[in-house]
Amino acid sequence: MTSTYYAPQGGQPGQDQLLTDRAVFTNAYAVIPKGTMRDIVTSFLPFWSQTRLWVLSRPLSGFAETFSQYIMEVQHGGGSDNPETDPRAQTVLFVVEGTATLEVNGAIYELTPGGYAYLPAGRKWRLHNQHQQTLRFHWIRKAYEAVSGLDAPDVLILNENDIVPTPMAGTDGKWATTRFVDPSDMRHDMHVTIVTFEPGAVIPFLETHVMEHGLYVLEGKAVYRLNSDWVEVEAGDYMWLRAFCPQACYAGGPGQFRYLLYKDVNRHMTL
Repeated sequence: MTSTYYAPQGGQPGQDQLLTDRAVFTNAYAVIPKGTMRDIVTSFLPFWSQTRLWVLSRPLSGFAETFSQYIMEVQHGGGSDNPETDPRAQTVLFVVEGTATLEVNGAIYELTPGGYAYLPAGRKWRLHNQHQQTLRFHWIRKAYEAVSGLDAPDVLILNENDIVPTPMAGTDGKWATTRFVDPSDMRHDMHVTIVTFEPGAVIPFLETHVMEHGLYVLEGKAVYRLNSDWVEVEAGDYMWLRAFCPQACYAGGPGQFRYLLYKDVNRHMTL
């Protein structure tokens, strides 16, 4: 089955539109629906040309504190020779539309939809859109937590379409995870994966755990349990969860329900 990836297009709602969107922010979770990603809420960054972005999440004291996530939109000829100004920040890029030309370690890569890049903290890189089609990609950033005796992770350049998803045990393949990083590799302190549910598949219990989450719906629709609430989500929506927020899911149809998932892993709790 061919993967699809929803990407926001911006624009503004008409003056005749009612304020009936699904956005919500609580002390345990937030839902940022695709309809809120309009021109008026875009941001801009130093040293990026012909580029705007939607900030989906950022560290907030008392909420989710480990990461930030953007959807970047780069027009033809745009990009940056100095994209990251924080030497502590490690990066995951995931392309949903267009082609990114990425330069790192003297090598040049073309990232097409489904393309994934992990870039260690402190590593110099460049990114441009040399193609006519608008480039849209997720950019997830986290300050790397180094551990004495562990080397820093390596650069990874992959594509979802080249990876066989790992089924969740006992689900007959109806719930699976596409992993870009080996879970046993302790060098990594964050994972970004793609979770796929077949129509009708479920998370059959309230997951309650220490990992913070960002979940961007790439495809399909579902009813998601967040804390004490059931919310409807669809392609283009974003869910942002603080640690220990209970969560479960019923996937709708007619196609797969898929999301890009961030979580922090493999480190002691800061005391």
